[in-house]
Amino acid sequence: MRKIILMMSVSLDGYFEGPHREIDWHMVDDELHRYFNQRIKAMGAFLSGRLTHQLMADFWPTADSDPDSPEVVREFAGIWRDMPKYVFSRTLEHADWNATVVREVVPEDIRALKEQAGGDLAVGGAELAAEFMRLDLIDEFHLCVHPVLIGRGRPLFLEADRLTRLRHAETRTFGNGVVLLRYERVSSDSL
Repeated sequence: MRKIILMMSVSLDGYFEGPHREIDWHMVDDELHRYFNQRIKAMGAFLSGRLTHQLMADFWPTADSDPDSPEVVREFAGIWRDMPKYVFSRTLEHADWNATVVREVVPEDIRALKEQAGGDLAVGGAELAAEFMRLDLIDEFHLCVHPVLIGRGRPLFLEADRLTRLRHAETRTFGNGVVLLRYERVSSDSL
């Protein structure tokens, strides 16, 4: 069965974006971008909220048309364009770039999607990730911790009503100081 994977970059103090939605503190160099490309290329689909999808759609569909773009950027543009996407939105009528609009996060529908053939599913977008966490739908957490303290902004993890136990699966340090922390959710069966 496919897994739902939350992949996010966070500051050391736990924010995924600054107070004005800025992410200019992300330290994505070629090495880290190659890692993202490799990991994402094996995915089966992107699950994102409206805002995340629109931000991605504003840049990635044509990012490989600029001959001055780095190879890792051109490669990701093709990956993003071709990847099936599920955009969760109550207001969006249509989404381009191989995307299907989904109105609500229905756990039974998400479980049915996981049972389909193909690669794992990458969930992105703050509100969508929070909803998936609230519904206990995330199987793995891939956090790239950037060596920066931004002081304030939007925290990745909001208050929760339940304890979620995780098992360490991987740690990797990149040359720029970013550290990947990968955890798998521990099922209640294995406690």
